[in-house]
Amino acid sequence: MVDSKVVYEDEWGEIIDRPSSDVIEVRWFDTTASMSKEEFQRWLSIFADHVGRLRRSRVLIDGTSFKTNPSFMDGAWRDANIIPRYNAAGVTNFAFHMPVEMPMVGQPPAREEPGRFPTGYFGSRQEAVAWLKR
Repeated sequence: MVDSKVVYEDEWGEIIDRPSSDVIEVRWFDTTASMSKEEFQRWLSIFADHVGRLRRSRVLIDGTSFKTNPSFMDGAWRDANIIPRYNAAGVTNFAFHMPVEMPMVGQPPAREEPGRFPTGYFGSRQEAVAWLKR
């Protein structure tokens, strides 16, 4: 992933476009510890806008510094407002680089409805990137 351009950045994180790898990436910052539910949802909407505009088929989320309160993650809201936008943009693979203690790390990537693409959870960036390149 040689070429890259930060296409959005604020106090919560940055969105990086990697055209030659067909990847769009989020790097969350540890400042997300003070992020509200509304700010989290707004950020996901901003990211979905970039996914739709840039139309990268591979998504990488670096959640190793993500500190938002887990209760703010409203799956039903995400399924209704964000995932359809990823589907429409043509996302084919979605990888999370997360702390190794996360329960989903190490499980085989699988499709998570209503997404039309497999989602994988990886304990290292190298594993996540290798899976996205397949």
